[in-house]
Amino acid sequence: MAEKVYSIKEIYHTLQGEGHHAGQSAIFCRFAGCNLWSGREEDRSTAICQFCDTNFWGTDGENGGKYSDVELVSKIVSLWPKGESPFIVFTGGEPALQLDSELLFELRKVDATCAIETNGTLDLPSGIDWICMSPKANTELKVEHGDELKLVYPQAGMNPADFERMDFTHFYLQPMDGPFLEQNTKACIQYCLTNPNWKLSIQTHKVLHIP
Repeated sequence: MAEKVYSIKEIYHTLQGEGHHAGQSAIFCRFAGCNLWSGREEDRSTAICQFCDTNFWGTDGENGGKYSDVELVSKIVSLWPKGESPFIVFTGGEPALQLDSELLFELRKVDATCAIETNGTLDLPSGIDWICMSPKANTELKVEHGDELKLVYPQAGMNPADFERMDFTHFYLQPMDGPFLEQNTKACIQYCLTNPNWKLSIQTHKVLHIP
């Protein structure tokens, strides 16, 4: 059997900027590709998700390229401070298109904690330590339980209350970025004030200019 190769847009050490782990040191491993948008601007108008603000097209980012599972683990470990157990955030694009149990097994050997940021439309492999699901409008969800549900708000046709039946520990509203950010932030604040089950998530990395 041919060895699996992972297509990686970028890998870098930073601070998590949003959600439950905001402020935590982390290795971000961004997989290339997504099932809701090609990543090319010429296709944005026909994409299922039209507000994505992440460049996940190709493998030309920092430490991007094609990796085997052993090579990918080695690269991740090389970017983490020595003597500590790595905290890794697998993101994209949509990481569930490539992340698998084989890679997670290799990361267990270095005592890594593995988190994923997923749109929830694909089944997830076993062995993930922290599941953050960010649902998008006009999709069918396969992931209905995890640690953190982070809803970009507002989205047409998506009511936060509809997700409260799902088995997540934390529920976050994150203001949709763009020309109406201030208005969207106020709407999120008001919703969280009147619905205490929800918490506010701010993209602090953009405020603080952290990559």
